[in-house]
Amino acid sequence: MTNNPIDVASLVSPRLSALLLSRINDPETEQPVSLVMVRRFLADLLPEDFREAEQMHHFDVDASMLDELDALIEEYGPAALAIDFAQASASEALSCVIEALLDDDNRENLTTLGTVREAILSGLAARLVGDGALEDDEDDTLLAEVDALIEQYGVDAPAETCLYHE
Repeated sequence: MTNNPIDVASLVSPRLSALLLSRINDPETEQPVSLVMVRRFLADLLPEDFREAEQMHHFDVDASMLDELDALIEEYGPAALAIDFAQASASEALSCVIEALLDDDNRENLTTLGTVREAILSGLAARLVGDGALEDDEDDTLLAEVDALIEQYGVDAPAETCLYHE
């Protein structure tokens, strides 16, 4: 993928992002998953007559996921990795940890994903369980979750951008 200062994941619809993540996280899918692989998967799910109509053009007001994928493939190329376009957000439990850090009046620096990781290792999740903000079993996967976000966005990425929104 070309180095682009725009967060391309923010340009992807939530429906397409969910599809991308489902293909990326499917253990039976060949890795790494490219945009063209996701497009083929989606096209193969459609009935033949719908595929023909989709090729001619559809009549929806909103762009279909195939149109959206086609536009991404045209701009970024067929080999572009799907993970770059998937919107990753923190779970509700990790968002609770992030919000606790953001609400901390003693913090002077930007709350990054690295800061969140350090706070979890320092016992913040356990404290939130003790305070009743998190359930006992919710803190078990927080470290793995923040590590996955760090792998995708980097240790210095602002944690606030990953907050869970309903």
